[in-house]
Amino acid sequence: MKTALGAFAGLPDENLQSRLRGLTAMAVSNADGSLVLSTGNKSELAVGYATLYGDMVGGMAPIGDVLKMQVYAMARHLNAHFADFGLRCAPIPEPSITKAPSAELRPDQTDQDSLPAYEDLDRIVTGWIEHEGDPAAIAQDTGLDVAMVTRWCQSIDRAQFKRDQAPLVLKVAARTFGRGRPMPIAARWRPA
Repeated sequence: MKTALGAFAGLPDENLQSRLRGLTAMAVSNADGSLVLSTGNKSELAVGYATLYGDMVGGMAPIGDVLKMQVYAMARHLNAHFADFGLRCAPIPEPSITKAPSAELRPDQTDQDSLPAYEDLDRIVTGWIEHEGDPAAIAQDTGLDVAMVTRWCQSIDRAQFKRDQAPLVLKVAARTFGRGRPMPIAARWRPA
């Protein structure tokens, strides 16, 4: 099915939207010398839920080592204590915190259309990356279905090619993507 832009509907159009936003951000950067910051967090970068040359553009990923639920906790904390940070009002609009997470690439889209609940995904990412667990142990520790855990651990490994193209990630956790967790991008390689 073709759209008005002539591209195929679905994922190609969704990625085009993200890439146009990235292009716009880079154009502004070129015009005024500002640094584009990539918006992806560790949960999204883990499973490749980010568009190359789109929302992954930028010179730095300040929350690239922060899990999605930690991002929400930081946002709530910043809003609750804005005066302590020298701000006049809460800087993050409440709907950005309370609405269902969405890449906003199609009407009524939520991230959970494609991903497990972030609470669950964060526990998988932590078990697989931080603790170097195996899917069976992660499933046992979290109470999650082992098949679901296995699927998302494999997704983390398959997304390495995207992380290799990501901007610099500020290290805040024990195991940060990049130099903190070097992985080959060979398609069939899996840890023993």
